[in-house]
Amino acid sequence: MPKPKRSNLLALAILSLLHERPMHPYEIGVMMRQRGISDSIKLNTGSLYAVIEALWKNKLIQTVETKREGKHPERTIYEPTAAGKTEFFEWLRFLLRTPVKEYPQFAAGLSFLGHLSPRDTLDLLKERAGTLVTQIQDVRSSMEATLAMGIDRLFVIEMEYSLALLEAEQNWLGELINDIENGVITERKKENLVWVVNYKEPSKGDTEDEISKNHKI
Repeated sequence: MPKPKRSNLLALAILSLLHERPMHPYEIGVMMRQRGISDSIKLNTGSLYAVIEALWKNKLIQTVETKREGKHPERTIYEPTAAGKTEFFEWLRFLLRTPVKEYPQFAAGLSFLGHLSPRDTLDLLKERAGTLVTQIQDVRSSMEATLAMGIDRLFVIEMEYSLALLEAEQNWLGELINDIENGVITERKKENLVWVVNYKEPSKGDTEDEISKNHKI
């Protein structure tokens, strides 16, 4: 049977937790939330059960037992197969070793910045900057609280990475806002703030020199 595509990181999280000890799906979901894994890997109950089913069909996990506790419905406990353990470690090593092209939504929005006026852009970017302040405070507080509980840094390293990314974006965003406000990529025409770049789509008959003139700064 061919290996499943390594596209759903929820499968990686499930294999990771089952590598620690056998669990039933409900317990896996609880553990993901308790450890903050759901902050970096999207989790909902429906997708959790669907991914577990896919892992089972691909023989990456197997049933240990099915049991009932009190009035709770029957719960099936799973563990990784030998193939599942191999897949987990190969996948983990790939993620740590190999930079992968990602498509963040903010970068997509920046691609079309010129369709908005500089004033509108400033309002939106300043609103984003304010949200980043809150997000940075939340991540830092959560990380510090976790460390204060005696949890080793190793187990909050993904939070540290998230914090570094947020702070890097905050710094870059501040520079962009400053460049828009202070005429680095804008200029004033009468009472309006406009972009310095004037863009014209080249027509079929344009020469290279004409295209260059139409893309003046």
